[in-house]
Amino acid sequence: MSALVDYDDSESEDDSLDQREEKASAVHTVCCEQNQRDVECNNSKVMPSPRSFAPDWTVLEYHENTSERNSSSIYPNPQPQNYTDLERKYCSVGAAEDKHFRDAAAPPSLPETHGKIAPLQSLPCMPQSSSDVSNPAKRQLTVSSGVRPYIPKRQRLATSVETVDLKYTAEQGLGNQTRESQILSNVSAKLKPYLTEKPSAAGIPRRPLMSLGGHQGPVNTLQWCPVPHLSHLLLSASMDKTFKVWDGAESGRCLRVYTCHSGAVRDACWTPCGRHLLTGSFDNTAVITDVETGQQAVKLDNQFKVMCVALHPSNPEVFLCGGYSSAVKAWDSRSCKVVKVYKAGIQQTLDILFLRGGVDLITSSDCVSRDSADRTLIAWDYQTTAKVSNQIYHERYTCPTLALHPLEDSFVAQTNGNYMAVFSSQQPYRMNKRRRFEGHKVEGYAVHCDFSLDGTVLASGSSTGCAHFYDYHNTRILHTLHAHSQPCLSVSQHPVLPTTVATCDWTGEIKVWH
Repeated sequence: MSALVDYDDSESEDDSLDQREEKASAVHTVCCEQNQRDVECNNSKVMPSPRSFAPDWTVLEYHENTSERNSSSIYPNPQPQNYTDLERKYCSVGAAEDKHFRDAAAPPSLPETHGKIAPLQSLPCMPQSSSDVSNPAKRQLTVSSGVRPYIPKRQRLATSVETVDLKYTAEQGLGNQTRESQILSNVSAKLKPYLTEKPSAAGIPRRPLMSLGGHQGPVNTLQWCPVPHLSHLLLSASMDKTFKVWDGAESGRCLRVYTCHSGAVRDACWTPCGRHLLTGSFDNTAVITDVETGQQAVKLDNQFKVMCVALHPSNPEVFLCGGYSSAVKAWDSRSCKVVKVYKAGIQQTLDILFLRGGVDLITSSDCVSRDSADRTLIAWDYQTTAKVSNQIYHERYTCPTLALHPLEDSFVAQTNGNYMAVFSSQQPYRMNKRRRFEGHKVEGYAVHCDFSLDGTVLASGSSTGCAHFYDYHNTRILHTLHAHSQPCLSVSQHPVLPTTVATCDWTGEIKVWH
């Protein structure tokens, strides 16, 4: 009580206070007398009530710069106010902070400063009682411009967590954007020595270099980027509705996942510039996607399930789509319109192959009659959409995939007769009956075959999970690689590194060999 009496004496002895301060002192004196009577009744030490911490802000404004005050004089008793309103406004932090009030006997908004009054940083405007409103002589309390309202602890913590999350999200997005922008700008150190040298003869891979996991369904096709300084990028298309780009030369990291389709991605290829990807899907669409951003540049509806896509070799803006339809459509990606239609009496198109120069093209279908196979392979004139020849392959086997020789005027067809047949790429597109690549099994799978850069080695997958390498000129097997435990669907030979290939299987596993 001595501290409260001293405070009252100090207020009464100060002659420099104006009318407002005298009224505040009088109110404070009344409250002190009330507290004295409470103490005498309870015979206990005076402890401020946690519900009476609404200070007289007029007095506090005067004592804002006062030094060496007793800690009990910092919080004078309040004016008569509605405690329900005060509790709703200042005690919303819950019972945990009420306990803190009782233990510390001081509100958390005003830190302890060893008897000194801290500068007021946050003083909200207090609601007035009915007597204050009815008395026009009393001035409305205002808040100075530098005052900041008290923020409860829970709200402060929630704000800080939200700020950290936003900062982390922004940094993560910036990191992803930086990483994506570097997909086409980085050159693999493993490729640099081979970019300035003359291409060497193709070799045969012997050992696994890395295993790339991530696809949840069969990987239908693999293709290295055709641009030499970007040839470390490996494209994979899967039945899990995604296609991905990998660093297949060094880290084996998945650089980006593309989810442009709602159905299985059946075929995919790079554009000649290496900046876009063309994909066909069972959701009836063909999509051209930007490699760096993952944004769809073009999306076209074919109205049938797309099984194969092919870019025109001399006009990359035009591409062909075939699938579960009797027609093959040629699209112009600039106008997004069908420019040509190749119609044949077939059920579905399995593969499309442009011959050198893009003047003619070959389509493979699943239409095999009992006595002849006049529609298994069909040669078309690109400009007129007329059939050039349909008497190319006379055996009763379907040809799921085709591959063009990089140097010679020939192409090969993978057949369900468990062999690869060789054809001339010049009219009349005759098959070489004396050259046949045997030793692997197809058994109904869409097993891909691929030539090395110099055309001396022909590689093929197998339904047994092996990868077979043939000498193209004498058709003998050079090496058999036991790559997977499930059917190996594709073998892609690297265009720059002489002894590097990528394989994939029916379970979604991808391996790189050297």
